[in-house]
Amino acid sequence: MTSTHKFTAVAALATGLFLSGCKKDFVSINTDPNHITASSMKFAYMLTSAELITSGNSDANAYEDWRTNLIYSACMVQQLSSTTGYWDGDKYLFNPSYASAYWDQNYPNSITDIQEVVYNTKSDTSQVNLYNIARIFRAFMFQRMTDMYGDCPYTEAGLGYISGITSPKYDKQQDIYTGLLTELSDAATSLNASDPTSTWGAADLLYGGDVTKWKKFAYSEMVRVAMRMSKVDPTDAQKWVQTAVAGGTMAGVADDAAVAHQDVGGTPVRNGNGLVLLLNDPDASRLSQSFVNYLKSTNDPRLSYLGTVCTNPSSSSDMGDTTWSKQLGQPNGYDPALSGSPYDLSKAPGYPGNPNLYSVVNRYTFARLDAPTLFVTYGETELLLAEAAERGWISDAPATHYINGVTASMQMLTSHFGVGPSATDITTYLTNNPYNAAGALNQLNSQYWVTSFMDDVESWNNWRRSGYPALTPVANYPGNVTNGTIPRRFTYPQGEAGTNAANYNAAVADLSSGDKMVSRMWWDTP
Repeated sequence: MTSTHKFTAVAALATGLFLSGCKKDFVSINTDPNHITASSMKFAYMLTSAELITSGNSDANAYEDWRTNLIYSACMVQQLSSTTGYWDGDKYLFNPSYASAYWDQNYPNSITDIQEVVYNTKSDTSQVNLYNIARIFRAFMFQRMTDMYGDCPYTEAGLGYISGITSPKYDKQQDIYTGLLTELSDAATSLNASDPTSTWGAADLLYGGDVTKWKKFAYSEMVRVAMRMSKVDPTDAQKWVQTAVAGGTMAGVADDAAVAHQDVGGTPVRNGNGLVLLLNDPDASRLSQSFVNYLKSTNDPRLSYLGTVCTNPSSSSDMGDTTWSKQLGQPNGYDPALSGSPYDLSKAPGYPGNPNLYSVVNRYTFARLDAPTLFVTYGETELLLAEAAERGWISDAPATHYINGVTASMQMLTSHFGVGPSATDITTYLTNNPYNAAGALNQLNSQYWVTSFMDDVESWNNWRRSGYPALTPVANYPGNVTNGTIPRRFTYPQGEAGTNAANYNAAVADLSSGDKMVSRMWWDTP
């Protein structure tokens, strides 16, 4: 991270701490007479705060990353496995505060921040790029929110300060998606590359105010939004993928949307995943057997950079052994070894005799306190474009996008984490695992599963959309709330039933099974 961006991260921390202090009570902040006036606020730093909070460590203790990304999503999509009792996602148990963690932290913080930026820069011709960049990032933020919960506040969200709306309506997901695509298109075409951004560019943690990169981000995010509609509205999905390709998506790993973190104790600038995996809960999870077995089945060189085997995982100084052949995945759905329960890990087929022989997340790469957070990447975008090409939606050869996607997925390890497969490793892998048109959807979405490692919410989203890889759910573990099926959504915060009852009840009435983890949202059709 450059010295400029180090300063920006610290500024973001100060902004975030100030704003979070103001936002303890959602109702009171929406009627706060001491709200900072527009003339005294540096709105670029509210963008900084929104970017940083969205990365998952809003409270400096990895609140969202711990609960939403790791405990739930990573285990549900079988990138991780856990025998720890409170890691509820492994066995589809229900913890309402974990399920609502992302909503609870982002609506009163990052979403309020981004709405303030958009509202207060909309009519300022000197801030046209800040305005449109904020709109693009807002679209990304709301796609994450609706993909996790379904119908949710969108058009009225975060407008307490601005419009006095303290009980926002829940927009239907289909309408949200229409809004996201329209906004991405309009914002991308409205960016002005000739307009100087140097006065505030350092406040942008993703691209330093680089308009060209933000435009690529917008069109790559458009591909993600469009492809999420592949089952429910393929006609519109095709139209918007074509719009994105014509506009210009990411062209290389250097275009990845990444928040650089720092190891500054007690602050949100640390990587939330790394904080959990290395310090807060280092012995609670292992790489899933499903994930490791897939990587081994294709002789994937990424395995050495995704896993490590530690003698003592509880020790943050034990970096482990990253030797490819020693990596071993733990099966999902078990209790601790020698616990004596019917689901005792020691009774699992192939149990190695010691749970510490199972791999944990690699501590040289993703399980670092200063590891970057990746929002949207070139590799992911290319794999989605390969699927679009395979569906006949664009004229490109799907194999070309497949090669680009896998290559980028491997290159980004070196680019973002400092170590990764060599060029020879990449060539060998692609030679041995060429594009397979007959099994394209499985191959491409399984690759997406690997490429989006540790962005587990996105991995889970795409798995629900595509159905690949073909995961075997954990059997009916006692107390599970899904009848032994992988969950389809997160539940709304329980407090919504009291504080926003009419809008909450209307949204719940539209869900197939009510406010449950088994209800499917609009784009997640069987």
